Amino acid sequence: MIELYGGFAFARFVSGGSTTNFNGALGSFGWNFKPWLQIVGDTSYSFVTVSGTKNVLYGNHYGPRYYYRSRNRWNVTPFAEAFVGGYPKGAGFGAVVGSRSPDGRDLFRRYFDCAISVPSAETVAIGDLASELGVHIVTGVIERDGGTLYCTVLHFDEKGALIGRRRKLMPTASERLIWGMGDGSTLDVVATPHGRVGAVICWENYMPMLRMAMYAGGVELYCAPTVDDRDTWQSTMRHIALEGRCFVLSAVQYLTRADCPPDYHPIQGDAPDTVLIRGGSAIYGPLGEEIAAPVYGREAVLNAEIDIGAIARAKYDFDAVGHYARPDIFTLHIDRRAKKGVQTDPVPTLD
Repeated sequence: MIELYGGFAFARFVSGGSTTNFNGALGSFGWNFKPWLQIVGDTSYSFVTVSGTKNVLYGNHYGPRYYYRSRNRWNVTPFAEAFVGGYPKGAGFGAVVGSRSPDGRDLFRRYFDCAISVPSAETVAIGDLASELGVHIVTGVIERDGGTLYCTVLHFDEKGALIGRRRKLMPTASERLIWGMGDGSTLDVVATPHGRVGAVICWENYMPMLRMAMYAGGVELYCAPTVDDRDTWQSTMRHIALEGRCFVLSAVQYLTRADCPPDYHPIQGDAPDTVLIRGGSAIYGPLGEEIAAPVYGREAVLNAEIDIGAIARAKYDFDAVGHYARPDIFTLHIDRRAKKGVQTDPVPTLD
């Protein structure tokens, strides 16, 4: 069963008479100006929901609010791109070609303060949530490393251990002003008891060689968090599902100006009902079939049931990195080394 909450997806995979639960929370979220998570138990909710449906004010800080009811209802839980730290849609950070304003610098300083280090007390808090609920969490964060921010996806297992990190390789357009570029060292597909989970963030999905890296890693649950809410995005998601013979969960937030802090002034306007990201989350199967249709303009719940065995049936006649590949003609080399701006050789010893 898949339940898609205006971006929040919850799924159960059935294979060979056994059931594997899959939960993907992919939904709407404002600009989080506090780099920690507030956990709220609310037994009035009949589903396990991981809810960032509206930004909730805690004192002077904004943060995602989580509701949950029962442990072990779901097994794998993906969240949206930049879920912790926030996606600053419509912010210009005071930048024009050749100049950056003092106000823009201070806005970046605030955004920098919203980011989290990995590992940190914040990642421990997310891990504690994963352990408490018994789920594998896949969540987008804005990661702070030294003086640079990265758009990152983190994986936490059911015991709360941080077991994977995926940095976005290529921020798009103005994102390059506020985020650094990842390298090949984090191109992992994470093995879980419920399937091999990968994450490709936003327009990285247009990078054919990155997709091939995911397919070579045996991705089965392909998470695609994004802020691209255009109609054309859906054709990309359907193509990847068909090309990769995998399940694709496209995470597109639904975000209004009212979800953001009072002093946040996006270029789209300050009217509370201004839509900054219109949604469009959807789920596709390994033959490109639409499992959960995209919903725009509101938060929504979509339901579907899928069979993990469909992956093998789909690969019967096409496997992009297997029997349909031509390594005698085309090859892909992936450099998995970490690339540091400063690399220090060991101090030589004296004989």
